[in-house]
Amino acid sequence: MADEYRDLIRGMMGKKRFIHSCNVADMCVKLAEIHGGDVKKAYTAGILHDCRKEAEAEVQRKEMMSSGYYVDPAELASKSTWHGIAAAYYLRTELGIDDEDILNAVRYHTVARAAMSKLEKIVYLGDLVSAERDFPDVEKYRAYALKDLDDGMYRALKWSVQNLSANDKKIPVSTVEAFNYYMDKRKK
Repeated sequence: MADEYRDLIRGMMGKKRFIHSCNVADMCVKLAEIHGGDVKKAYTAGILHDCRKEAEAEVQRKEMMSSGYYVDPAELASKSTWHGIAAAYYLRTELGIDDEDILNAVRYHTVARAAMSKLEKIVYLGDLVSAERDFPDVEKYRAYALKDLDDGMYRALKWSVQNLSANDKKIPVSTVEAFNYYMDKRKK
């Protein structure tokens, strides 16, 4: 099945996005192996997480609004978050994937949420620190993710909230709730 998904996404996106998706899948497998996650689910969610990223905006919006997921007004206002929700919808309706953990990992890979499952954290962090990522301090965030998923989430969310606010972007409620959750968890 893994090769089937890899072949499927190759036809759905450009070369750069395909390489990113493969790198995310590889990082998700690595994180699952280190942290005791389900390697097969990690690969599946990782390889498919961006499967709707290059779909037309109107298609993403339609799939997002048909998904049955709650769409936060901040997500609705930011086209860059639509693809995660649309991808979860696509996985369920077109690929027949009904594993809620995989669907949620794909749905929340851009915005996070409080009390994420191990797989959800793996995909969120795997996307952030995949091999081709080169933002300042990426190596530091990679090390955090490899060492401890919860600490990695706290640090990644802190970085995300700071970047969003510095760029005058709305922050989805689920992102704020996730940051607060992992900050509290870190203090315990």
